[in-house]
Amino acid sequence: MTEEVIEASHRLEMLRLAVSGNPSFSVSDVEISRPGKSYSIETIRYFRERRQDAFFFILGSDAFSDIETWKEFQNLFSLCHFIVMTRPGSQEETSPLPRALAPNFRYASEEKAWAHVSGYMLCFKEISFLDISSTKVRELIEKGRSVRYLIPPEVETYIQEHSLYRRTS
Repeated sequence: MTEEVIEASHRLEMLRLAVSGNPSFSVSDVEISRPGKSYSIETIRYFRERRQDAFFFILGSDAFSDIETWKEFQNLFSLCHFIVMTRPGSQEETSPLPRALAPNFRYASEEKAWAHVSGYMLCFKEISFLDISSTKVRELIEKGRSVRYLIPPEVETYIQEHSLYRRTS
């Protein structure tokens, strides 16, 4: 499969379409508007300076498994709550935390989450029983197969209208 990176403006619009019906979500273009490389730590700090209410950083378990490679990863968890989405049937470990992070967390059984020394929580939540990933969706589109029920209809229409993720050979 070709790993073509779709323009940020397309990815932003698909995200807007995907969450448009849910008032609990908002979309920001701060990362693509920032010149140069964008780092999560800078984005979180940006929002902390501008928002008084709590917010959550949501990421997949695949990204979380690489968290130790992120800029200032040790400081991320003292800035906001984190939710790590896990895939069905993923291996349960004794501790899902990387060794470098473990000393700063304790398991809070009443919340079923990991409490950081800062008071922010790190939650692991299993996503639906459908095995859906962005990679799988892109592969299906590239092969001309249906992605119905895997992504919002508005996003599917946008992808079709803009011929995204199609093989260009």
